[in-house]
Amino acid sequence: MSCPDPLLVHAYCDGELDAASSVALEQHLAGCSACQALRAEIESLRGALRDSATYHRLDPQRRAALLARLPAERGARRPWPGRLFWGGAASGLAAGAGAFALATMLHVGAPPPVLNDVLSAHMRALMSGRLIDVESSDRHTVKPWFAGRTDVSPPVADFAPQGYALVGGRADYIDGRRAATVIYRHGAHVISVFAWPATGGALPGGLESRNGFQVACWQGASIDFCAVSDTAGEELLGLTRLLQARDAN
Repeated sequence: MSCPDPLLVHAYCDGELDAASSVALEQHLAGCSACQALRAEIESLRGALRDSATYHRLDPQRRAALLARLPAERGARRPWPGRLFWGGAASGLAAGAGAFALATMLHVGAPPPVLNDVLSAHMRALMSGRLIDVESSDRHTVKPWFAGRTDVSPPVADFAPQGYALVGGRADYIDGRRAATVIYRHGAHVISVFAWPATGGALPGGLESRNGFQVACWQGASIDFCAVSDTAGEELLGLTRLLQARDAN
């Protein structure tokens, strides 16, 4: 059995595979050191998120407003067939409504898959110590390094005068593609700029904030980009504007 898509290993660790798929993957894991290492990284990341990720509780007013909207949205999106609940099944209806409300809340808060990819790659690099594969502030050293290692040749520039120093690059795997990641340092913050071949799909718009990290995505002519860092949102957008301006020239 060849190595599966890394997302399949993520699904296994999250308990999302059926029994047959889980058994098949466990048999592969038993003899594959690369997938064992990936599984260990995923488990380590999950443990770090569980132990140290910040948790933000909605204030009572916003929570009440959200809960007040759920019944109307439930009825509009997924009408309940009344015939299933004849015969005094009031308790079943209440349980079903509660389950649907929970599923709706989880769906609303779920990040797009590409956000999971870039956040996981950025955090895995920080935690593992494998932040940089090629270390240099010279674009003529970093950019050629990606040839043959990734599916794109990303724009690479040193913006040290503007406060964004080029420090190197590494190879990643984003959205099913071999991605090039260019690393910048802004003060005490590390910024990973991921680039992979455009798939034609929509990217998250604007600035996303997840677990203390900021994510900004944009699309070039043939390349999709996402920048990730724990720096302030406006500071991250400063780098994205510089990169977009350079890519357009």
